Amino acid sequence: MQSSPDEARLLQMLIKLTGARRTLEVGVFTGYSLLATALALPDDGKVIAVDVSREYYDIGRPFIEKAGMVHKIDFREGPALEHLDALLADEANHGAFDFAFVDADKPNYVRYHEQLLRLVRVGGIIVYDNTLWCGTVALPPDAPLSELDRLTSAVMRDLNAMLAADERVDVCQLTIADGVTICRRLV
Repeated sequence: MQSSPDEARLLQMLIKLTGARRTLEVGVFTGYSLLATALALPDDGKVIAVDVSREYYDIGRPFIEKAGMVHKIDFREGPALEHLDALLADEANHGAFDFAFVDADKPNYVRYHEQLLRLVRVGGIIVYDNTLWCGTVALPPDAPLSELDRLTSAVMRDLNAMLAADERVDVCQLTIADGVTICRRLV
């Protein structure tokens, strides 16, 4: 349930290429991608990391501490939609973030997209994980899948179609790990 090493390196490269200083991570789990993000940020960079479970974050926290990255991370426990709404309540946060990575509850990806488009600056990057869902997004509707895979595959297909049609972003989908979709905010 964590990002792959090649995906983590991609995130780091995007952060460095864009000169990101303020970032968001929606869905942390044990913090592998969070640590990769923190390592790529300049020393005064910050990442607001949101997850429903502090328990899993605390498993990875010793590695974050050992890497000397605690000062860059603002971990917030609870539902991401609520935390993003709280950020949006402050007008100073509109367009104030350079980069966002989303690897949380898949049914809310479309809702996160709308929130993040208001939080991430024009020219900023939003990255969505798991957008190919083990390749199931390309399978026919009658393919034998578990109920979870069938539901998540449908959610990812809908997200992919929505992102492809969204004129507010420039989109690139990659077959790294379980599918990574990179969106650059245009307006």
